[in-house]
Amino acid sequence: AVVSTQSGHYGRGTMHQYASAFHFVSAAINLKPKFAPLFMLLGVALTHLDDTANAKQAYEQAITIESDNPMTYLNYAIMLYNSGEKSQAAAQYSKFELNNSKRDVNDPEVNALVAKLAPILHIGS
Repeated sequence: AVVSTQSGHYGRGTMHQYASAFHFVSAAINLKPKFAPLFMLLGVALTHLDDTANAKQAYEQAITIESDNPMTYLNYAIMLYNSGEKSQAAAQYSKFELNNSKRDVNDPEVNALVAKLAPILHIGS
């Protein structure tokens, strides 16, 4: 099962959007290289461009800069799970839960993703 907020397959238009997002976020990182959410967004764009290796590096950089952002861990966990790396996904998801308990991200879309991902990884939420 693929955990995603989007349904269907990626068409050419969607891939173009992620390529545009990649370029936009890369330019923003050049302006604000210590702003962790930009690296998280870069990881999301690279994930959708099927560049898992660089997506991992982007997530790791985001965590290096800001280690308590639960959304970085959640997005990283989703990417790892969808790449078949279930144990690593579970580890990142656990870090999401720990950091989310501190910040209490209460967003309906996030809650929907958590509801899908926790049972798949066999983690109580």
